[in-house]
Amino acid sequence: MGRVVCLVAAAGLALSVVPAQTAISTGASLTAIANPAWQTDASVLGLAVAKGKAYVGGRFTKVRPPGAAVGTNQTARTYLAAFNQSTGALDTAFNHTLNGVVWSIVASPDGSRVYVGGDFTRVDGQVRNRIAAFDTATGALVATIKPNVSYRVKTLAIGGTSLYFGGSFGLVNGVVRNRAAAISTVNGGLLAWNPNADADVYAIDAADDNSKVYLGGTFAKIGGVSRWAVASVNNSTGAQLPFAAASAVPLPPSGCTSRVKDIETAGNRVYFANAGDGTGCFDGTWAADVATGNLVWKNTCLGATEALTYVNGWLFKGSHAHSCPGAFPDGTGGHFLLLQNPANGSLGPWFPNTNAGPPTVVGPLVSATGGADLWVGGDFTKVNGVGQQGLTRFTNLGAGAKPLGPVLPTLSSTTAGQVKATVQTSLDNDDIRLTYRLLRGASNTVVASTTANSTFWSRPNVTMTDTSAPSGTSQLYRIEVSDGNNAVRGGYATITVR
Repeated sequence: MGRVVCLVAAAGLALSVVPAQTAISTGASLTAIANPAWQTDASVLGLAVAKGKAYVGGRFTKVRPPGAAVGTNQTARTYLAAFNQSTGALDTAFNHTLNGVVWSIVASPDGSRVYVGGDFTRVDGQVRNRIAAFDTATGALVATIKPNVSYRVKTLAIGGTSLYFGGSFGLVNGVVRNRAAAISTVNGGLLAWNPNADADVYAIDAADDNSKVYLGGTFAKIGGVSRWAVASVNNSTGAQLPFAAASAVPLPPSGCTSRVKDIETAGNRVYFANAGDGTGCFDGTWAADVATGNLVWKNTCLGATEALTYVNGWLFKGSHAHSCPGAFPDGTGGHFLLLQNPANGSLGPWFPNTNAGPPTVVGPLVSATGGADLWVGGDFTKVNGVGQQGLTRFTNLGAGAKPLGPVLPTLSSTTAGQVKATVQTSLDNDDIRLTYRLLRGASNTVVASTTANSTFWSRPNVTMTDTSAPSGTSQLYRIEVSDGNNAVRGGYATITVR
């Protein structure tokens, strides 16, 4: 969250906040200020947004309003709940009892249904072996979607009229389907799609045109053919397709096992999130071209990446990044929410943060969008330093985060009638490029301005010169910094003009 630091100048005047200038969008398309949302009492593992509601699943059994302390003002919701997309409030009408953890949720393209996967075998007392569907208009359980899946369903995706799912199971409706299978969204029947993974599948997504399906996990073979951790497969048979970009994931040598944890398709690109075990093991993100299967870029930040969501032309990621080559090094702390340019993987202008809580101590684990917002779930207990457990959301509404208040400028006057002012650039959690103005006197006359980029890992100095200062007089100077929505002024420093 943007913050204002109170700096008292030599002249005894404190920093002040001035009215916002003409509003423009933030650099990130979403503000870094978390909007109000209900909380959960344990981890959120699945998220989908449809028809004005956010559907949330996980390990939780109770939810509570924003601001409520742990264990207070709780409402029972066993592993599944829905919240108003605009307000973040609990949808009291959607109330189902499941007997096991929800690991994944996906909405149909038209938003008429949400599909839920996990460990459960009953929904409201009715048999639903690890997959269930709900009508978003009525909230009712869909009668035709009830495959018998033998063990955990970890991930879901929809392509055309197929519901693809992966996990740890070996049978579906008594038929061998090793860790990946598909059913019809029309009648719930088992489809022929059969990638046959030899170990768990953590992530599935279909290309936007359903031309192919992508799998991620800990497998070493698909259909008996070697393919470590990621694969592109045929959308009807599950047979492997050529996928040169798979080389982005290193084979597991001793001391390093990197696996794909999330997949996000958007137009002609597909994006992957990796988490590695072992020092320096690949934890980053990468992108491939859907048509060719070639690698587009690879980002090698360290700190496992768990979630990716494409919103308004940006790629938002949940991770516990602690080092990003070319950006910030170790020693800057954990950065659990970041933004990447989908064209090249570089970090963008968005720096809110969470912490990491039990049981995984990872932080964000899943994210989803309703088109112009971002919902984030995980095992965190704080967002931007404020108590908020399990669930949060960000929107494009409001003025965004305020820049950090500028410190006192360092002043010098070596030329008659001129004063130079140097100041360290400020920080803004949803803008990198900021405007700086040099103000003179109690009337705050603008005498110079400039723009500069800054991030939490790079804060260069800027220098501005007043070329019309009255010689031989004592003058007050202060700095104003603006992101286009918010302007913040620092305290005054004094100098005698040559």
